[in-house]
Amino acid sequence: MKAAGRLADIAPFRVMELLARANELAGQGHDVIHLEVGEPDFDTPEPIVKAAQRALSAGATRYTDARGNESLRSEIARHYADRFGVEVPAHRIFVTAGASGGLLLLTALMLNAGDNLLMTDPGYPCNRHFLTSFGAEGMLVPVTAEDNYQLTPAHVESHWDEHTRGALVASPANPTGSVLTTAEAEGLAEAVRDRNGFLIADEIYQGLVYENCQAETLLRAADDVFVINSFSKYFGMTGWRLGWVIVPGELSRELEKLAQNLFICPSAIAQAAAMAAFEPEATKIMESQRAEFEKRRDYLVPALRELGFDVPLMPEGAFYVYAGLPDGVEDSESFCRRLLEEEYVAITPGTDFGFFRADRMIRISYARNVDQLAEAVARIGRALS
Repeated sequence: MKAAGRLADIAPFRVMELLARANELAGQGHDVIHLEVGEPDFDTPEPIVKAAQRALSAGATRYTDARGNESLRSEIARHYADRFGVEVPAHRIFVTAGASGGLLLLTALMLNAGDNLLMTDPGYPCNRHFLTSFGAEGMLVPVTAEDNYQLTPAHVESHWDEHTRGALVASPANPTGSVLTTAEAEGLAEAVRDRNGFLIADEIYQGLVYENCQAETLLRAADDVFVINSFSKYFGMTGWRLGWVIVPGELSRELEKLAQNLFICPSAIAQAAAMAAFEPEATKIMESQRAEFEKRRDYLVPALRELGFDVPLMPEGAFYVYAGLPDGVEDSESFCRRLLEEEYVAITPGTDFGFFRADRMIRISYARNVDQLAEAVARIGRALS
């Protein structure tokens, strides 16, 4: 049988292929250090797990509203009011099957075949592949450390064409850890709005920010942006597959139709669990985990620089380091394969995240404890020598 033609334009997700090979090597008895996947090594906070257990005992296993339970949407609205000072009516909030399900819904809602959406290169690869699935295209804009690895109004002006409908930004960003300031977000939103476009903000690492950087939302910069968020990263609920999107109010009914048809509803148990994610006890746990991520970052970045990797900006958020390979090292895919096969350290080649200078870049996740990071650094040093 022959698959649909759209599959020809969708590249494999290399990090998942690396994970599969890493797991295969681990199954053979090798001590593999996983620095490739974007998954916190902490367990889901206990208050969230207990909430799910109570819900199971109470029989909360049936379909919910396609938009998500009203109680959870109201809790998310309170979260924005309490933490960011932003009023978001619950009818604008849709609970989704992970952030990925949220972006699929927004793609179907806003883009026609032949349209394109500006996004950064490097950036999370699945975003552009979602667009391809609907006949649209991700217009990759090369960004550098000088741009803080983010889109700017100048990028919008130079890359916007007759097929462009809007732009997608991530803050904190994968793979670079860069964060947009409110002023930068305001300028970007204005540049997109001036062209009658729309702006999507991927905020799935919101909360995982460090030093003097404060957790923010682009909704503080503009009320008409689309926001995607997730319970996976800060809240530690990766396998629960739960996220949310926020849309301008006039589009709520249209998005509800799509949610009904494409997903029926989000997971009932995951929603019940997520109700506890905003409780003080859970927040205390998540903040302690955030502090641990910061310690890991503060160890890993100087250690990589000492080995000759180019890390021009200290990541402000998420849990990744996007680094240039030292001079004289082979291309990123070859290096990552060799590092895994010879030293049993799994990291991700830059080619997973775009094309601009990608064959000289790697991404390392610091979602592992400092002892494991130190051992990984030692093995990377052996591979370089």
